[in-house]
Amino acid sequence: MGRKVTVATCSLNQWALDFEGNLERILKSIEIARANGAKYRLGPELEICGYGCADHFYESDTLLHSFQALRKLLESPITQDIICDVGMPIMHHNVRYNCRVLFLNKKILLIRPKMLMANHGNYRELRWFSPWNQLRQVEEYFLPRMIQEVTGQDTVPFGDCVLSTKDTCIGTEICAELWSPRSPHISMGLDGVEIFTNSSASHHELRKADQRVNLIKSATTKSGGIYLYANQRGCDGDRVYYDGCALVAINGDIVAQGAQFSLNDVVCMDMKRTRKERTGSPANTEHKPCHRVKVDFSLSDDGDDIYLPTHQPITWHFHTPEEEICLGPACWLWDYLRRSGQAGFLLPLSGGVDSSSTACIVHSMCVLLCQAVEDGNSQVLEDVHRVVGDDSYRPQHPRELCSRIFTTCYMGSENSSEATCSRAKDLANQIGSTHMNINIDMAVKGILSIFSVVTGKWPQFRTNGGSHRENLAMQNVQARVRMVLAYLFAQLSLWARGKPGGLLVLGSANVDESLTGYFTKYDCSSADINPIGGISKTDLKSFLLYCVEQFQLTALRGILAAPPTAELEPLTDGQVSQTDEADMGMTYSELSVIGRLRKISKCGPFSMFCKLIHMWKDALSPTEVAQKVKHFFRMYSVNRHKMTTITPSYHAVSYSPDDNRFDLRPFLYNTRWTWQFRCIDNQVAINP
Repeated sequence: MGRKVTVATCSLNQWALDFEGNLERILKSIEIARANGAKYRLGPELEICGYGCADHFYESDTLLHSFQALRKLLESPITQDIICDVGMPIMHHNVRYNCRVLFLNKKILLIRPKMLMANHGNYRELRWFSPWNQLRQVEEYFLPRMIQEVTGQDTVPFGDCVLSTKDTCIGTEICAELWSPRSPHISMGLDGVEIFTNSSASHHELRKADQRVNLIKSATTKSGGIYLYANQRGCDGDRVYYDGCALVAINGDIVAQGAQFSLNDVVCMDMKRTRKERTGSPANTEHKPCHRVKVDFSLSDDGDDIYLPTHQPITWHFHTPEEEICLGPACWLWDYLRRSGQAGFLLPLSGGVDSSSTACIVHSMCVLLCQAVEDGNSQVLEDVHRVVGDDSYRPQHPRELCSRIFTTCYMGSENSSEATCSRAKDLANQIGSTHMNINIDMAVKGILSIFSVVTGKWPQFRTNGGSHRENLAMQNVQARVRMVLAYLFAQLSLWARGKPGGLLVLGSANVDESLTGYFTKYDCSSADINPIGGISKTDLKSFLLYCVEQFQLTALRGILAAPPTAELEPLTDGQVSQTDEADMGMTYSELSVIGRLRKISKCGPFSMFCKLIHMWKDALSPTEVAQKVKHFFRMYSVNRHKMTTITPSYHAVSYSPDDNRFDLRPFLYNTRWTWQFRCIDNQVAINP
């Protein structure tokens, strides 16, 4: 027979280096946990300073301010009579560790450093932290004087240890440790630990949530017990979005689920009616036992729990990829907007799939904001007041809110068609954005006139007899003029309407275009932030179909039916003659496959060819596959330098080409790939 334990886990929207705001959110979560009777509260990874401090972790200021915030937590009456589990960086023996600090009633119980670091993809933890490699080893940590003054302690246990209360035993995992084949919960479970906790900063990617949930279910299926999962929420100041999803699992069942996407800064879950039952393997006496730190405290109340019902499993609701695109980037945009101090967004809206997807994400953000205000979220309403500059304003409808904070502009030229102009206008009308039509021909001709005065020459399009170089330059000058005008209108359009503030410029280049560099450097893809820069064209089309049904945006049907085009070359009989896929030499669906092979499967030209001749054997011959692979790597290597200036984008897929933060590859290549392509040619000669 188990006993009732009362524990709480939470998701917090922390912000790197926002010590004051982070502290307030931590205290709020503890207050909510206590109000619900919880005796233990778990928070996300590095919650005191924020996970995304990056090279600020090197600074002594970050360590100092983290301890100052910890002191305020220890002193607060809110933190009394509840075990608080918080995350912060700590220097021990001149080595920096990513740690959990567990304290109760102004006493630090233990400090548990992270043992397995996240050091791939978006993560660079080994750049700032060292792992605690001493399995089952515990040392004395000398507390800073400011903490000693509060706790009366000189030293506390530091290392691989667990917390033993009068009625149970709690063991800690930190984020990536759950994903490791050597997860600490395995050995802790064999040693009789009953409650496992995981403090995480796990970012959102499309189709990733099920991996996280299945790992947690598996952890308690094998050895039984309770697993509490806390996660960071929000953008934290960088390209990734942490999607929350706090949860509780018991003996292999999910029994509580927090929202994956939410505008709430603090989401706290309590488990007031949880049996501390354990089903699983008996303790293993053949390995070294966990070091137990004992505390005279109980997570359960006195009394007979015979009538307490057993836990009730729930069915986890997984969002579809279309829902994830609708919700994740929208929450990220709102965090960025409200924290940047700007008054809204400006988007060059071309009437194509990409810019329309960005527009729909902003519309989704407005839907979420209106719903949050209707639900009584005072923080969201306060932030809306600050963004629109009106303390009396209360959003009533997403279209009406959109008209206040979202400006779209169609920047047409003599090469633009009436169809794209109409599609952009129709979508703007349906979502409610303030829309402008801007003709760029005068600006383009002015720039070309300057060139002509200096050189005596006037470049021509290919269709008018110009060379390839002239044709490319004529396209690029249009694209770059659009970028200059986008920023001009972002800075001054509200001023022209007699309103305060400026607008953030939104980009709309998808992940496949970034992969090949199919855009002009410093064109209108250059923006402040890009919500779709990590999403494939294939997923964006599915997302727009979802928006047609979810938001009744019927204008999207015509946008989806039209072939993707940059409209930078002259029209033929009034019709578009240039298409993206023809320019790129491959379809967007083919690009998605190539991107995954390049990044996830770590393929170079030859190994990619070897895989694709089997994957595409029913559609393409080896010779055709070889042509596509070589064409891709030429485009990729010629344009790789563009990734050094790409607009910061919402990270949504694991094959993002985002330079320096996620995809660490050179930007100067031998674009001929002579050795690699020769290997492909030799293979084709054998099997043409």
